[in-house]
Amino acid sequence: MTFADELKSAVTPRAALLVIGVLALQLLFITSYVGALHHPKPTDVPFGVVAPGPAAEQTKEQLSRLPGDPLDPRVLKDEAAARKQIMDRKIDGALVVDPRGTNDTLLVASGGGKALANALETISTGVAGAEKRTVKTVDVAPASAQDFNGLSSFYLVVGWCVGGYLCASIMSISAGSRPATPQRAAIRLGAMALLSIAGGIGGAVIVGPILGALPGSVLALWGLGSLLTFAVGAITLALEELTGIVGIGLAVLLIVVAGNPSAGGAFPLPMLPPFWEAIGPALPPGAGTWVARSIAYFKGNATTGPLLVLSAWAVAGTAVTLVTAKLRRRAENPSRGPRPAP
Repeated sequence: MTFADELKSAVTPRAALLVIGVLALQLLFITSYVGALHHPKPTDVPFGVVAPGPAAEQTKEQLSRLPGDPLDPRVLKDEAAARKQIMDRKIDGALVVDPRGTNDTLLVASGGGKALANALETISTGVAGAEKRTVKTVDVAPASAQDFNGLSSFYLVVGWCVGGYLCASIMSISAGSRPATPQRAAIRLGAMALLSIAGGIGGAVIVGPILGALPGSVLALWGLGSLLTFAVGAITLALEELTGIVGIGLAVLLIVVAGNPSAGGAFPLPMLPPFWEAIGPALPPGAGTWVARSIAYFKGNATTGPLLVLSAWAVAGTAVTLVTAKLRRRAENPSRGPRPAP
Protein backbone atom coordinates (compact mmCIF):
# COMPACT_ATOMS: atom_id res chain seq x y z
CA MET A 1 0.00 0.00 0.00
CA THR A 2 1.41 3.38 -1.00
CA PHE A 3 1.76 6.33 1.36
CA ALA A 4 -1.10 8.08 -0.44
CA ASP A 5 -3.34 5.07 0.15
CA GLU A 6 -2.31 4.96 3.82
CA LEU A 7 -3.04 8.68 4.13
CA LYS A 8 -6.50 8.26 2.60
CA SER A 9 -7.20 5.36 4.93
CA ALA A 10 -5.90 7.15 8.04
CA VAL A 11 -7.54 10.52 7.39
CA THR A 12 -10.99 10.13 5.91
CA PRO A 13 -12.74 13.14 4.37
CA ARG A 14 -15.09 13.21 7.38
CA ALA A 15 -12.16 13.20 9.81
CA ALA A 16 -10.43 15.94 7.82
CA LEU A 17 -13.54 18.12 7.98
CA LEU A 18 -13.81 17.57 11.73
CA VAL A 19 -10.15 18.51 12.20
CA ILE A 20 -10.67 21.66 10.15
CA GLY A 21 -13.69 22.44 12.33
CA VAL A 22 -11.59 22.02 15.48
CA LEU A 23 -8.95 24.36 14.04
CA ALA A 24 -11.64 26.93 13.28
CA LEU A 25 -12.97 26.65 16.86
CA GLN A 26 -9.45 27.08 18.20
CA LEU A 27 -8.90 30.28 16.25
CA LEU A 28 -12.36 31.59 17.09
CA PHE A 29 -11.69 30.86 20.78
CA ILE A 30 -8.50 32.94 20.68
CA THR A 31 -10.18 35.73 18.72
CA SER A 32 -13.21 35.90 21.00
CA TYR A 33 -11.41 35.82 24.36
CA VAL A 34 -8.57 38.14 23.39
CA GLY A 35 -10.91 40.43 21.44
CA ALA A 36 -13.29 40.78 24.37
CA LEU A 37 -10.83 40.96 27.25
CA HIS A 38 -7.50 42.37 26.04
CA HIS A 39 -8.38 46.06 26.52
CA PRO A 40 -11.31 46.54 28.92
CA LYS A 41 -12.53 50.08 29.35
CA PRO A 42 -15.80 51.50 30.64
CA THR A 43 -18.12 52.91 28.00
CA ASP A 44 -21.52 54.52 28.62
CA VAL A 45 -21.74 53.13 32.15
CA PRO A 46 -25.17 54.01 33.64
CA PHE A 47 -24.21 56.51 36.35
CA GLY A 48 -26.24 58.68 38.70
CA VAL A 49 -25.55 62.28 39.69
CA VAL A 50 -26.95 63.80 42.89
CA ALA A 51 -26.28 67.50 43.38
CA PRO A 52 -28.20 70.59 44.52
CA GLY A 53 -29.91 72.88 42.01
CA PRO A 54 -28.06 73.84 38.84
CA ALA A 55 -24.96 71.94 39.99
CA ALA A 56 -26.69 68.67 39.08
CA GLU A 57 -26.98 69.49 35.38
CA GLN A 58 -23.51 71.03 35.34
CA THR A 59 -21.97 67.92 36.85
CA LYS A 60 -23.92 65.71 34.46
CA GLU A 61 -22.68 67.68 31.45
CA GLN A 62 -19.12 67.58 32.76
CA LEU A 63 -19.23 63.80 33.16
CA SER A 64 -20.90 63.27 29.78
CA ARG A 65 -18.02 65.11 28.06
CA LEU A 66 -15.24 62.93 29.47
CA PRO A 67 -12.89 61.54 26.79
CA GLY A 68 -13.96 58.12 25.54
CA ASP A 69 -17.52 58.51 26.91
CA PRO A 70 -16.94 56.27 29.95
CA LEU A 71 -20.16 57.37 31.68
CA ASP A 72 -23.81 57.76 30.77
CA PRO A 73 -24.85 60.13 33.57
CA ARG A 74 -28.38 60.91 34.64
CA VAL A 75 -29.57 63.28 37.42
CA LEU A 76 -31.22 61.68 40.47
CA LYS A 77 -33.12 63.50 43.19
CA ASP A 78 -31.19 62.28 46.24
CA GLU A 79 -28.79 59.69 47.63
CA ALA A 80 -31.61 57.33 48.58
CA ALA A 81 -32.80 57.24 44.97
CA ALA A 82 -29.25 56.56 43.82
CA ARG A 83 -28.84 53.68 46.26
CA LYS A 84 -32.17 52.20 45.19
CA GLN A 85 -31.29 52.36 41.48
CA ILE A 86 -27.96 50.68 42.17
CA MET A 87 -29.68 47.87 44.08
CA ASP A 88 -32.26 47.59 41.28
CA ARG A 89 -29.30 47.30 38.86
CA LYS A 90 -30.47 50.26 36.79
CA ILE A 91 -27.19 52.12 37.33
CA ASP A 92 -23.71 50.93 38.26
CA GLY A 93 -22.66 53.86 40.43
CA ALA A 94 -23.49 57.41 41.47
CA LEU A 95 -21.72 60.58 42.53
CA VAL A 96 -23.30 62.44 45.45
CA VAL A 97 -21.99 66.02 45.49
CA ASP A 98 -21.61 67.67 48.89
CA PRO A 99 -23.33 71.09 48.63
CA ARG A 100 -21.61 72.45 51.74
CA GLY A 101 -18.06 71.23 51.23
CA THR A 102 -15.59 69.64 48.85
CA ASN A 103 -15.81 66.00 49.97
CA ASP A 104 -18.18 64.14 47.62
CA THR A 105 -19.37 60.53 47.88
CA LEU A 106 -19.09 57.87 45.19
CA LEU A 107 -21.55 54.99 45.44
CA VAL A 108 -20.47 51.73 43.79
CA ALA A 109 -21.44 48.04 43.90
CA SER A 110 -18.44 45.73 43.75
CA GLY A 111 -20.82 42.74 43.91
CA GLY A 112 -21.68 43.54 40.31
CA GLY A 113 -18.03 43.41 39.33
CA LYS A 114 -15.04 44.77 41.18
CA ALA A 115 -13.26 45.84 37.99
CA LEU A 116 -16.09 48.22 37.13
CA ALA A 117 -16.26 49.58 40.68
CA ASN A 118 -12.52 50.29 40.57
CA ALA A 119 -12.85 51.98 37.19
CA LEU A 120 -15.61 54.25 38.45
CA GLU A 121 -13.49 55.17 41.46
CA THR A 122 -10.55 56.07 39.19
CA ILE A 123 -12.75 58.20 36.92
CA SER A 124 -14.47 60.02 39.79
CA THR A 125 -11.22 60.66 41.63
CA GLY A 126 -9.70 62.16 38.49
CA VAL A 127 -12.69 64.44 37.89
CA ALA A 128 -12.78 65.53 41.54
CA GLY A 129 -9.06 66.23 41.59
CA ALA A 130 -9.38 68.55 38.61
CA GLU A 131 -12.01 70.50 40.56
CA LYS A 132 -9.97 70.57 43.80
CA ARG A 133 -12.43 68.21 45.45
CA THR A 134 -12.11 64.78 47.09
CA VAL A 135 -14.19 61.63 46.77
CA LYS A 136 -15.06 59.05 49.41
CA THR A 137 -16.13 55.66 48.02
CA VAL A 138 -19.05 53.79 49.61
CA ASP A 139 -19.74 50.23 48.46
CA VAL A 140 -23.52 49.80 48.43
CA ALA A 141 -23.42 46.10 47.48
CA PRO A 142 -19.94 44.86 48.43
CA ALA A 143 -18.59 41.59 47.11
CA SER A 144 -18.01 38.89 49.71
CA ALA A 145 -14.55 38.77 51.25
CA GLN A 146 -14.40 35.17 49.96
CA ASP A 147 -15.37 36.24 46.43
CA PHE A 148 -12.15 37.55 44.90
CA ASN A 149 -12.86 40.28 42.33
CA GLY A 150 -16.51 39.18 42.30
CA LEU A 151 -15.70 36.24 40.02
CA SER A 152 -17.34 33.39 41.95
CA SER A 153 -20.72 33.95 40.27
CA PHE A 154 -19.13 33.66 36.84
CA TYR A 155 -17.14 30.54 37.70
CA LEU A 156 -20.26 28.95 39.16
CA VAL A 157 -22.16 29.64 35.93
CA VAL A 158 -19.30 28.30 33.81
CA GLY A 159 -19.38 25.08 35.81
CA TRP A 160 -23.12 24.69 35.28
CA CYS A 161 -22.74 25.36 31.55
CA VAL A 162 -19.93 22.81 31.24
CA GLY A 163 -22.08 20.20 32.96
CA GLY A 164 -24.94 20.93 30.57
CA TYR A 165 -23.15 20.56 27.26
CA LEU A 166 -20.85 17.73 28.40
CA CYS A 167 -23.75 15.63 29.67
CA ALA A 168 -25.73 16.17 26.47
CA SER A 169 -22.66 15.33 24.37
CA ILE A 170 -21.91 12.15 26.32
CA MET A 171 -25.47 10.89 25.96
CA SER A 172 -25.24 11.23 22.17
CA ILE A 173 -21.70 9.89 21.80
CA SER A 174 -22.41 6.87 24.00
CA ALA A 175 -25.12 5.86 21.54
CA GLY A 176 -22.66 5.98 18.66
CA SER A 177 -24.02 9.35 17.51
CA ARG A 178 -27.23 7.64 16.41
CA PRO A 179 -30.07 10.08 15.81
CA ALA A 180 -32.60 9.90 18.60
CA THR A 181 -36.02 8.39 18.18
CA PRO A 182 -38.83 10.43 19.75
CA GLN A 183 -38.75 8.13 22.77
CA ARG A 184 -34.97 8.28 23.05
CA ALA A 185 -35.03 12.08 22.72
CA ALA A 186 -37.55 12.32 25.57
CA ILE A 187 -35.44 10.01 27.72
CA ARG A 188 -32.32 12.10 27.08
CA LEU A 189 -34.18 15.28 27.99
CA GLY A 190 -35.49 13.62 31.16
CA ALA A 191 -31.99 12.52 32.11
CA MET A 192 -30.78 16.05 31.39
CA ALA A 193 -33.41 17.44 33.74
CA LEU A 194 -32.35 15.10 36.55
CA LEU A 195 -28.68 16.00 36.09
CA SER A 196 -29.60 19.69 36.06
CA ILE A 197 -31.40 19.42 39.39
CA ALA A 198 -28.47 17.56 40.94
CA GLY A 199 -25.87 19.92 39.48
CA GLY A 200 -27.89 22.95 40.51
CA ILE A 201 -28.07 22.03 44.17
CA GLY A 202 -24.49 20.79 44.18
CA GLY A 203 -23.11 24.04 42.82
CA ALA A 204 -25.27 26.18 45.11
CA VAL A 205 -24.15 24.27 48.20
CA ILE A 206 -20.47 24.34 47.21
CA VAL A 207 -20.30 28.12 46.66
CA GLY A 208 -22.57 28.86 49.62
CA PRO A 209 -22.45 26.76 52.80
CA ILE A 210 -19.26 24.85 51.97
CA LEU A 211 -16.90 27.54 50.62
CA GLY A 212 -18.75 30.67 51.71
CA ALA A 213 -17.87 32.30 48.38
CA LEU A 214 -21.34 33.68 47.66
CA PRO A 215 -24.07 34.97 49.96
CA GLY A 216 -27.72 34.86 48.96
CA SER A 217 -30.40 32.20 48.86
CA VAL A 218 -29.18 28.66 48.27
CA LEU A 219 -32.64 27.73 46.98
CA ALA A 220 -32.59 30.58 44.47
CA LEU A 221 -29.13 29.58 43.24
CA TRP A 222 -30.32 25.97 43.03
CA GLY A 223 -33.20 27.04 40.80
CA LEU A 224 -30.89 29.10 38.62
CA GLY A 225 -28.38 26.28 38.30
CA SER A 226 -31.05 23.76 37.36
CA LEU A 227 -32.55 26.03 34.69
CA LEU A 228 -29.18 27.08 33.28
CA THR A 229 -27.77 23.54 33.11
CA PHE A 230 -30.93 22.22 31.46
CA ALA A 231 -31.05 25.11 28.97
CA VAL A 232 -27.47 24.48 27.86
CA GLY A 233 -28.00 20.70 27.72
CA ALA A 234 -31.26 21.02 25.78
CA ILE A 235 -29.80 23.34 23.17
CA THR A 236 -26.80 21.01 22.81
CA LEU A 237 -29.12 18.04 22.23
CA ALA A 238 -31.04 20.10 19.68
CA LEU A 239 -27.88 21.01 17.77
CA GLU A 240 -26.81 17.37 17.78
CA GLU A 241 -30.21 16.32 16.44
CA LEU A 242 -29.91 18.86 13.63
CA THR A 243 -26.26 18.33 12.66
CA GLY A 244 -25.00 15.13 14.29
CA ILE A 245 -21.64 15.18 16.02
CA VAL A 246 -20.98 18.63 14.57
CA GLY A 247 -23.58 19.86 17.03
CA ILE A 248 -21.08 19.39 19.87
CA GLY A 249 -18.76 21.86 18.18
CA LEU A 250 -21.62 24.26 17.58
CA ALA A 251 -22.54 24.08 21.27
CA VAL A 252 -18.94 24.87 22.22
CA LEU A 253 -18.99 27.77 19.76
CA LEU A 254 -22.19 29.14 21.26
CA ILE A 255 -21.51 28.62 24.96
CA VAL A 256 -17.71 28.70 25.32
CA VAL A 257 -16.41 30.75 22.41
CA ALA A 258 -19.18 33.35 22.23
CA GLY A 259 -20.87 33.06 25.62
CA ASN A 260 -18.11 33.01 28.21
CA PRO A 261 -16.09 36.10 27.20
CA SER A 262 -19.31 38.10 26.73
CA ALA A 263 -20.84 37.01 30.04
CA GLY A 264 -19.57 39.99 32.04
CA GLY A 265 -17.56 37.76 34.34
CA ALA A 266 -14.02 39.07 34.46
CA PHE A 267 -15.18 42.48 33.26
CA PRO A 268 -18.83 43.63 33.53
CA LEU A 269 -20.71 44.34 30.31
CA PRO A 270 -20.04 48.13 30.17
CA MET A 271 -16.30 47.35 30.00
CA LEU A 272 -16.56 45.02 27.00
CA PRO A 273 -16.31 45.97 23.31
CA PRO A 274 -19.70 46.66 21.65
CA PHE A 275 -20.12 43.27 19.95
CA TRP A 276 -19.56 41.24 23.10
CA GLU A 277 -21.59 43.65 25.21
CA ALA A 278 -24.49 43.23 22.77
CA ILE A 279 -24.54 39.42 22.59
CA GLY A 280 -23.72 38.67 26.24
CA PRO A 281 -27.19 39.15 27.78
CA ALA A 282 -28.80 36.94 25.08
CA LEU A 283 -26.57 33.91 25.73
CA PRO A 284 -26.84 31.48 28.67
CA PRO A 285 -23.51 32.36 30.38
CA GLY A 286 -24.30 36.07 30.37
CA ALA A 287 -27.88 35.67 31.55
CA GLY A 288 -26.76 33.20 34.22
CA THR A 289 -23.96 35.41 35.52
CA TRP A 290 -26.31 38.40 35.81
CA VAL A 291 -28.88 36.38 37.78
CA ALA A 292 -26.27 34.78 40.05
CA ARG A 293 -24.89 38.20 41.00
CA SER A 294 -28.38 39.57 41.54
CA ILE A 295 -29.20 36.69 43.89
CA ALA A 296 -25.93 37.06 45.79
CA TYR A 297 -25.66 40.84 46.12
CA PHE A 298 -28.78 42.66 44.88
CA LYS A 299 -31.65 40.93 46.74
CA GLY A 300 -32.67 39.07 43.58
CA ASN A 301 -33.57 42.27 41.72
CA ALA A 302 -33.60 42.66 37.92
CA THR A 303 -33.72 38.95 37.15
CA THR A 304 -36.92 38.64 35.11
CA GLY A 305 -35.35 39.37 31.72
CA PRO A 306 -32.34 37.03 32.09
CA LEU A 307 -34.54 34.25 33.46
CA LEU A 308 -36.80 34.61 30.43
CA VAL A 309 -33.72 34.31 28.21
CA LEU A 310 -32.69 31.06 29.92
CA SER A 311 -36.25 29.75 29.74
CA ALA A 312 -36.40 30.54 26.03
CA TRP A 313 -33.21 28.54 25.41
CA ALA A 314 -34.59 25.64 27.44
CA VAL A 315 -37.93 25.62 25.62
CA ALA A 316 -36.34 26.04 22.19
CA GLY A 317 -33.82 23.26 22.84
CA THR A 318 -36.53 20.89 24.08
CA ALA A 319 -38.89 21.65 21.19
CA VAL A 320 -36.24 21.31 18.48
CA THR A 321 -34.94 18.05 19.96
CA LEU A 322 -38.39 16.44 20.11
CA VAL A 323 -39.70 17.80 16.80
CA THR A 324 -36.54 16.89 14.88
CA ALA A 325 -36.60 13.34 16.25
CA LYS A 326 -40.27 12.99 15.32
CA LEU A 327 -39.79 14.35 11.81
CA ARG A 328 -36.84 12.06 11.22
CA ARG A 329 -38.87 9.04 12.32
CA ARG A 330 -41.62 10.00 9.86
CA ALA A 331 -39.08 10.41 7.08
CA GLU A 332 -37.57 6.99 7.80
CA ASN A 333 -41.00 5.30 7.99
CA PRO A 334 -43.23 7.06 5.46
CA SER A 335 -46.88 6.12 5.37
CA ARG A 336 -47.74 3.61 2.69
CA GLY A 337 -51.12 5.19 2.23
CA PRO A 338 -54.43 3.31 1.92
CA ARG A 339 -54.51 -0.13 0.40
CA PRO A 340 -55.89 -0.35 -3.13
CA ALA A 341 -59.42 -1.79 -3.43
CA PRO A 342 -59.50 -5.51 -4.36
